Amino acid sequence: MTSVLELARKSSVYPMAQKIRQEIFPFLSPDLRVLFNLIPDYELEVLEEIRLRINAPVLLKQRTADKYLGEDGSLSTKWEKSVCLSGEALHKTVALLCNSSLYALEEELRKGFLTLPGGHRTGFVGRAVLEKGMVRTLKQISGINIRIARYISGPALKIIRHLIKGDSFLNTLIISPPRAGKTTLLRDIICLLSNGFPGFSSLDVGLVDERSEVAGCRDGVPQLPIGHRTDVLDACPKAEGMMMLVRSMSPQVIATDEIGRQEDADAIKEVINAGIKLLTTAHGFGKDDILKRPVIRDILAQKVFERYVVLSRKKGPGTVENIYDENWMPLWERRLNND
Repeated sequence: MTSVLELARKSSVYPMAQKIRQEIFPFLSPDLRVLFNLIPDYELEVLEEIRLRINAPVLLKQRTADKYLGEDGSLSTKWEKSVCLSGEALHKTVALLCNSSLYALEEELRKGFLTLPGGHRTGFVGRAVLEKGMVRTLKQISGINIRIARYISGPALKIIRHLIKGDSFLNTLIISPPRAGKTTLLRDIICLLSNGFPGFSSLDVGLVDERSEVAGCRDGVPQLPIGHRTDVLDACPKAEGMMMLVRSMSPQVIATDEIGRQEDADAIKEVINAGIKLLTTAHGFGKDDILKRPVIRDILAQKVFERYVVLSRKKGPGTVENIYDENWMPLWERRLNND
């Protein structure tokens, strides 16, 4: 039997692994749970996603590699040696995730995901049930993706001085390719602005968390640190949410994730005209890439943003490649700062 001392030691050495065991494993079907509990902590510590598909290998996406679950709990890059997920195992997992009531979680399934304790996000695919041409819910679930939520404190502190002027935050756009840590950096900046830091007083932040990824709300309660002066509109469309915050919450900063639609652009104009600062993100590999998207190109042409932060995965998620001012003049470069 594992001693209390040994558990404490493991928790301090591999804190993320312990969170995953406590917050995610209870929702796996019993047979899957047995195998997952055999996975070493050091493997779980770098886990980013768990992919479960009927009649397909069980896939674990880590920070630097994709690995498959073996019948003895081992991990391998060879899918031929992995466990093939049965329909029964997936359906039992779905039942545990939904607390045995798909009807009660119809709204979550309509969106295609739900949030677990700790802010971990579970996505679903299956057969869409339509009503008046709109997706009402999902049935015959055939695949699950559990994305591990990580709160990493510190990345924003390295760059925050470039994003403020005096006691004011500067309108900032984070540009990032997929899985490069933009949501993590966004969350950490929100937390810093909301709590304040030496030389900078805390601000009221309004967060429109359309996909429930930034705050990771479960039953309306944020599962991830976002600061004590942050108000969250969870699962709310960005454009509508921004206008609701402008009208009702008097935020000093509005934060959103992943702009790109025309209605987002229209709402951004209203936010700026109201004298509220903006923090948001966009998918892309840099300036040239995002300029290919007409809506974002139009926003940038109006010089709405005063700072641009470009991320990559070159040194892991959250690698800051460059910071530019409103004229795209470099303020900070990774290669010059040896970071």
